[in-house]
Amino acid sequence: MSEIQVASRYAKALIDLAAEQNSVEPVKKDIELFLDTCRVNTQLQAILKNPIISLDKKANILDGLFGDKLNKMILSFFKIVVRKGRSQVLYATGKEFINQYNILKNVVKATVTSASPLSPDNIAQIEEVVKQATKGEVILTAQVDPDLIGGFILKVGDKQFDTSLSSKLNKLKKEFQQN
Repeated sequence: MSEIQVASRYAKALIDLAAEQNSVEPVKKDIELFLDTCRVNTQLQAILKNPIISLDKKANILDGLFGDKLNKMILSFFKIVVRKGRSQVLYATGKEFINQYNILKNVVKATVTSASPLSPDNIAQIEEVVKQATKGEVILTAQVDPDLIGGFILKVGDKQFDTSLSSKLNKLKKEFQQN
């Protein structure tokens, strides 16, 4: 079974357990803390993925880092996953938990890339359009790519809306080449 499938199953179990105990929000905050710590400290990820390091040592490291910061349920979950020899999927499980949380709460992630920085009003307008289209909460990330020349590219989930000048010029170039 692939790492993504295992992580997805563990995340599903964790979100079900959190929902059963009415603690989805605190668990989400704890998972975000774990993910942020892993992003900042790549050595932690390396330790969790290293098959040479003993399972007890991995559990002790997690307990030492997060013992007083995370919910006991999360620590117990981490220890169970480590005891099963699956510590390498903890980071992927955390990311998958956030994905499943977003689906559960109808949170949509969107990215807008423009040739120059967008004003706060433009960002608010784009957020509102995406919110109306998806009927959910929107987390919008704005990026700048001067190669676009003008216009923007909006990615919402697996959909992309490209109104950039560079894209239009490339289409025009292809049409000229075909004719």
